[in-house]
Amino acid sequence: MNDTFTKKFMADEKNLEFLNATMWGPNGIRQAEELASHFTITKDMKILDLGCGMGLSAVYLAQEYGAEVFATDLFADPTVNHEKFQSLGVADKIIPMILDATQPMPFAERYFDVIFSVGAYNVFGDNEEMLPKLVPYVKKGGFIAVAFPGLKYEFGNNVPKEMQPFWTDPEVARSVRGIEWWKELFGKAGEIINLSEMACHDIAWDEYIASIDPNGDDNRTLDMKAVEAGKYFNTIQLVMRVM
Repeated sequence: MNDTFTKKFMADEKNLEFLNATMWGPNGIRQAEELASHFTITKDMKILDLGCGMGLSAVYLAQEYGAEVFATDLFADPTVNHEKFQSLGVADKIIPMILDATQPMPFAERYFDVIFSVGAYNVFGDNEEMLPKLVPYVKKGGFIAVAFPGLKYEFGNNVPKEMQPFWTDPEVARSVRGIEWWKELFGKAGEIINLSEMACHDIAWDEYIASIDPNGDDNRTLDMKAVEAGKYFNTIQLVMRVM
Protein backbone atom coordinates (compact mmCIF):
# COMPACT_ATOMS: atom_id res chain seq x y z
CA MET A 1 0.00 0.00 0.00
CA ASN A 2 1.46 3.33 -1.11
CA ASP A 3 0.91 5.84 1.72
CA THR A 4 4.12 7.88 1.79
CA PHE A 5 2.32 11.20 1.32
CA THR A 6 -0.42 10.33 3.82
CA LYS A 7 2.06 9.42 6.56
CA LYS A 8 4.01 12.64 6.01
CA PHE A 9 0.82 14.74 5.88
CA MET A 10 -0.59 13.22 9.08
CA ALA A 11 2.71 13.61 10.93
CA ASP A 12 2.18 17.39 10.88
CA GLU A 13 -0.05 18.46 13.79
CA LYS A 14 -1.73 21.24 11.83
CA ASN A 15 -2.48 18.91 8.93
CA LEU A 16 -3.84 16.23 11.25
CA GLU A 17 -6.15 18.75 12.91
CA PHE A 18 -7.40 19.81 9.46
CA LEU A 19 -7.91 16.19 8.44
CA ASN A 20 -9.88 15.21 11.54
CA ALA A 21 -12.11 18.25 11.18
CA THR A 22 -12.92 17.69 7.51
CA MET A 23 -13.39 13.95 6.96
CA TRP A 24 -16.88 13.26 5.61
CA GLY A 25 -16.04 9.58 5.26
CA PRO A 26 -13.03 7.23 5.23
CA ASN A 27 -9.78 9.21 5.01
CA GLY A 28 -9.92 10.93 1.60
CA ILE A 29 -6.21 11.78 1.55
CA ARG A 30 -5.28 8.13 2.01
CA GLN A 31 -7.78 6.94 -0.59
CA ALA A 32 -6.68 9.59 -3.09
CA GLU A 33 -3.05 8.52 -2.75
CA GLU A 34 -3.83 4.87 -3.43
CA LEU A 35 -6.15 5.68 -6.33
CA ALA A 36 -3.59 7.98 -7.98
CA SER A 37 -0.90 5.28 -7.79
CA HIS A 38 -2.53 3.41 -10.69
CA PHE A 39 -1.82 6.03 -13.36
CA THR A 40 0.47 9.00 -14.03
CA ILE A 41 -0.34 12.54 -12.86
CA THR A 42 1.88 15.50 -13.76
CA LYS A 43 1.92 19.15 -12.72
CA ASP A 44 0.68 20.40 -16.10
CA MET A 45 -2.58 18.47 -15.82
CA LYS A 46 -6.06 19.86 -15.24
CA ILE A 47 -8.10 17.65 -12.90
CA LEU A 48 -11.81 17.75 -12.20
CA ASP A 49 -12.39 16.51 -8.65
CA LEU A 50 -16.06 15.52 -8.39
CA GLY A 51 -17.74 15.34 -4.99
CA CYS A 52 -14.66 16.66 -3.21
CA GLY A 53 -16.46 17.30 0.08
CA MET A 54 -14.20 19.42 2.28
CA GLY A 55 -11.41 19.13 -0.28
CA LEU A 56 -9.11 16.41 1.04
CA SER A 57 -8.56 14.75 -2.35
CA ALA A 58 -8.00 18.15 -3.97
CA VAL A 59 -5.37 19.02 -1.34
CA TYR A 60 -3.56 15.78 -2.09
CA LEU A 61 -3.57 16.34 -5.85
CA ALA A 62 -2.34 19.92 -5.50
CA GLN A 63 0.32 19.27 -2.87
CA GLU A 64 1.72 16.05 -4.27
CA TYR A 65 1.67 16.86 -7.99
CA GLY A 66 1.16 20.61 -8.31
CA ALA A 67 -1.72 19.93 -10.71
CA GLU A 68 -4.52 22.42 -11.31
CA VAL A 69 -7.59 21.06 -9.54
CA PHE A 70 -11.23 22.07 -9.88
CA ALA A 71 -12.62 21.03 -6.48
CA THR A 72 -16.36 20.62 -6.98
CA ASP A 73 -19.17 19.53 -4.70
CA LEU A 74 -22.92 20.05 -4.54
CA PHE A 75 -23.04 20.56 -0.78
CA ALA A 76 -19.66 21.89 0.41
CA ASP A 77 -19.28 25.68 0.71
CA PRO A 78 -16.63 26.79 -1.81
CA THR A 79 -15.71 29.82 0.30
CA VAL A 80 -15.04 27.65 3.33
CA ASN A 81 -13.01 25.26 1.17
CA HIS A 82 -11.03 28.12 -0.33
CA GLU A 83 -10.12 29.37 3.14
CA LYS A 84 -8.93 25.89 4.07
CA PHE A 85 -6.87 25.68 0.87
CA GLN A 86 -5.33 29.04 1.73
CA SER A 87 -4.36 27.82 5.20
CA LEU A 88 -2.55 24.87 3.61
CA GLY A 89 -0.81 26.97 0.96
CA VAL A 90 -2.50 25.40 -2.08
CA ALA A 91 -5.19 27.98 -2.91
CA ASP A 92 -3.33 28.99 -6.08
CA LYS A 93 -3.72 25.42 -7.41
CA ILE A 94 -7.35 24.70 -6.50
CA ILE A 95 -10.54 26.28 -7.86
CA PRO A 96 -13.44 25.53 -5.47
CA MET A 97 -16.90 25.33 -7.06
CA ILE A 98 -20.46 24.25 -6.41
CA LEU A 99 -21.34 21.70 -9.07
CA ASP A 100 -24.08 19.15 -9.66
CA ALA A 101 -22.42 16.37 -11.63
CA THR A 102 -25.78 15.12 -12.88
CA GLN A 103 -26.39 18.38 -14.77
CA PRO A 104 -24.61 19.80 -17.86
CA MET A 105 -21.24 21.11 -16.72
CA PRO A 106 -19.72 24.54 -17.50
CA PHE A 107 -16.54 23.23 -19.12
CA ALA A 108 -15.27 22.78 -22.66
CA GLU A 109 -15.13 19.29 -24.06
CA ARG A 110 -11.74 17.56 -23.74
CA TYR A 111 -10.72 20.18 -21.14
CA PHE A 112 -9.52 17.83 -18.39
CA ASP A 113 -6.72 15.31 -18.26
CA VAL A 114 -8.38 13.49 -15.37
CA ILE A 115 -11.75 13.25 -13.69
CA PHE A 116 -11.11 12.16 -10.12
CA SER A 117 -13.58 11.28 -7.39
CA VAL A 118 -13.14 9.86 -3.89
CA GLY A 119 -16.05 8.71 -1.77
CA ALA A 120 -18.84 10.14 -3.91
CA TYR A 121 -19.15 8.62 -7.38
CA ASN A 122 -21.46 5.79 -6.35
CA VAL A 123 -24.06 8.32 -5.16
CA PHE A 124 -24.54 9.98 -8.56
CA GLY A 125 -22.86 7.57 -10.98
CA ASP A 126 -24.70 4.31 -10.37
CA ASN A 127 -26.46 4.40 -13.72
CA GLU A 128 -25.69 3.96 -17.42
CA GLU A 129 -26.24 7.66 -18.19
CA MET A 130 -23.56 9.29 -16.01
CA LEU A 131 -20.34 7.93 -17.48
CA PRO A 132 -21.19 8.88 -21.11
CA LYS A 133 -21.90 12.40 -19.83
CA LEU A 134 -18.45 12.65 -18.25
CA VAL A 135 -16.30 11.11 -20.98
CA PRO A 136 -16.54 14.08 -23.39
CA TYR A 137 -14.90 16.36 -20.82
CA VAL A 138 -11.73 14.21 -20.72
CA LYS A 139 -8.93 14.40 -23.26
CA LYS A 140 -8.25 11.36 -25.42
CA GLY A 141 -5.92 9.13 -23.45
CA GLY A 142 -6.94 10.78 -20.19
CA PHE A 143 -8.42 9.04 -17.19
CA ILE A 144 -11.51 8.75 -15.08
CA ALA A 145 -10.45 7.53 -11.63
CA VAL A 146 -12.96 6.92 -8.87
CA ALA A 147 -13.03 5.31 -5.42
CA PHE A 148 -16.18 4.72 -3.41
CA PRO A 149 -17.87 2.47 -0.82
CA GLY A 150 -18.79 -0.98 -2.09
CA LEU A 151 -19.62 -4.55 -1.19
CA LYS A 152 -17.49 -7.68 -1.21
CA TYR A 153 -20.39 -9.35 -3.03
CA GLU A 154 -23.79 -8.32 -4.37
CA PHE A 155 -26.59 -8.68 -1.84
CA GLY A 156 -29.36 -8.74 -4.41
CA ASN A 157 -32.53 -9.83 -2.64
CA ASN A 158 -30.54 -11.61 0.07
CA VAL A 159 -29.53 -8.74 2.32
CA PRO A 160 -27.92 -10.19 5.48
CA LYS A 161 -30.24 -9.95 8.45
CA GLU A 162 -27.98 -7.66 10.45
CA MET A 163 -27.74 -5.23 7.51
CA GLN A 164 -31.45 -5.11 6.68
CA PRO A 165 -32.23 -2.13 8.97
CA PHE A 166 -29.71 -0.03 7.04
CA TRP A 167 -30.85 -1.27 3.62
CA THR A 168 -34.27 0.32 4.20
CA ASP A 169 -32.52 3.53 3.13
CA PRO A 170 -33.13 3.51 -0.65
CA GLU A 171 -29.93 5.48 -1.36
CA VAL A 172 -27.79 2.90 0.43
CA ALA A 173 -29.53 -0.01 -1.30
CA ARG A 174 -29.17 1.69 -4.68
CA SER A 175 -25.60 2.92 -4.53
CA VAL A 176 -23.59 0.40 -2.47
CA ARG A 177 -22.81 -2.43 -4.90
CA GLY A 178 -20.19 -5.08 -5.66
CA ILE A 179 -17.16 -5.00 -7.98
CA GLU A 180 -18.72 -7.13 -10.72
CA TRP A 181 -21.69 -4.77 -10.93
CA TRP A 182 -19.37 -1.79 -11.45
CA LYS A 183 -17.19 -3.71 -13.90
CA GLU A 184 -20.18 -4.30 -16.14
CA LEU A 185 -21.25 -0.66 -15.93
CA PHE A 186 -17.83 0.87 -16.72
CA GLY A 187 -16.89 -1.76 -19.27
CA LYS A 188 -19.50 -0.32 -21.60
CA ALA A 189 -17.78 3.06 -21.78
CA GLY A 190 -14.00 2.64 -21.96
CA GLU A 191 -10.86 0.66 -21.18
CA ILE A 192 -10.66 -0.35 -17.52
CA ILE A 193 -7.01 -0.37 -16.43
CA ASN A 194 -7.62 -1.04 -12.75
CA LEU A 195 -10.61 -2.40 -10.83
CA SER A 196 -9.91 -3.65 -7.34
CA GLU A 197 -10.60 -3.44 -3.64
CA MET A 198 -8.58 -0.70 -1.96
CA ALA A 199 -5.82 -1.93 0.30
CA CYS A 200 -6.37 1.08 2.56
CA HIS A 201 -10.04 0.27 3.25
CA ASP A 202 -9.65 -0.73 6.91
CA ILE A 203 -7.20 1.96 7.98
CA ALA A 204 -9.07 4.72 6.13
CA TRP A 205 -12.26 3.72 7.94
CA ASP A 206 -10.48 3.47 11.30
CA GLU A 207 -9.10 6.99 10.87
CA TYR A 208 -12.54 8.33 10.00
CA ILE A 209 -14.28 6.61 12.91
CA ALA A 210 -11.63 7.95 15.31
CA SER A 211 -12.47 11.48 14.14
CA ILE A 212 -16.23 11.17 14.75
CA ASP A 213 -17.81 12.79 17.79
CA PRO A 214 -19.64 9.88 19.49
CA ASN A 215 -22.34 12.35 20.54
CA GLY A 216 -22.68 13.86 17.06
CA ASP A 217 -24.83 13.17 14.03
CA ASP A 218 -22.84 10.24 12.63
CA ASN A 219 -24.02 7.58 15.05
CA ARG A 220 -25.79 5.69 12.26
CA THR A 221 -22.47 5.32 10.47
CA LEU A 222 -20.86 4.00 13.64
CA ASP A 223 -23.76 1.61 14.20
CA MET A 224 -23.59 0.29 10.63
CA LYS A 225 -19.84 -0.31 10.79
CA ALA A 226 -20.13 -2.02 14.15
CA VAL A 227 -22.80 -4.39 12.83
CA GLU A 228 -20.97 -4.99 9.55
CA ALA A 229 -17.81 -5.97 11.47
CA GLY A 230 -15.64 -6.25 8.34
CA LYS A 231 -17.79 -8.95 6.72
CA TYR A 232 -19.45 -7.09 3.87
CA PHE A 233 -17.99 -3.66 3.04
CA ASN A 234 -15.00 -2.80 0.90
CA THR A 235 -13.80 0.29 -0.94
CA ILE A 236 -13.76 -0.08 -4.71
CA GLN A 237 -11.27 1.74 -6.94
CA LEU A 238 -11.71 1.96 -10.67
CA VAL A 239 -9.50 3.64 -13.25
CA MET A 240 -10.64 3.93 -16.87
CA ARG A 241 -8.68 5.30 -19.83
CA VAL A 242 -10.72 7.46 -22.17
CA MET A 243 -10.31 6.38 -25.78
